[in-house]
Amino acid sequence: MISQRSQSQSDALVAVFSTQNRKLRCWEIEKKELKVFSLPVMAQFDAAFRKQIASLVRVLNVSVCMRDDKVPCEIEQGLFLGSMGAAGYKDGLKSRNVTHILTVSNSLSPAHPNDFVYKVVAVADREDTNLSQYFDECIDFIDEAKRQGGGVLVHCFVGRSRSVTIILAYLMKKRGMSFSEALEHVKSRRPQASPNSGFISQLKELEKSLQGIPTA
Repeated sequence: MISQRSQSQSDALVAVFSTQNRKLRCWEIEKKELKVFSLPVMAQFDAAFRKQIASLVRVLNVSVCMRDDKVPCEIEQGLFLGSMGAAGYKDGLKSRNVTHILTVSNSLSPAHPNDFVYKVVAVADREDTNLSQYFDECIDFIDEAKRQGGGVLVHCFVGRSRSVTIILAYLMKKRGMSFSEALEHVKSRRPQASPNSGFISQLKELEKSLQGIPTA
């Protein structure tokens, strides 16, 4: 006979898979609070089982990213934005003359280290992460790729927050765009672009400094 606890755990797994089937997209799953934990069936479980569920959700979403989000989004000539799926799609990168890959994640390793020039900025997608300290070196990396006649992919896990922030900083500093102009431009090419609130604050501080306005 199946115990009540085992049955409840089975119900939780069914809920996870059902949610995944409805979403069919990469979630921002590196955050501690996953949307799936808001499901009523999850409230009764201890931290250990919830951690198992988090691991399962991550595996499911990795497969979705690799399958459905592997085409890099062209932001401008020689500059592309994407998720881990795009970073793993070697043929797609080669066909777009991508020679350099900028990985903005603390949980991803280079997928093709022998085929591209990599730079890894190991940061988490958290509101208290100081990503602005890496803006200049990331911009230099992008410029160097272009100077060599190649292209660069900037990516994180789902291509929504960390990598977008670096792209926005590049457009603001090198193209003279305001924050809102840069975000509108990027969203027109990758609608899911959405930096977290901490990164937005850092970009607005960058905007002030570029305008010569004293920052805190």
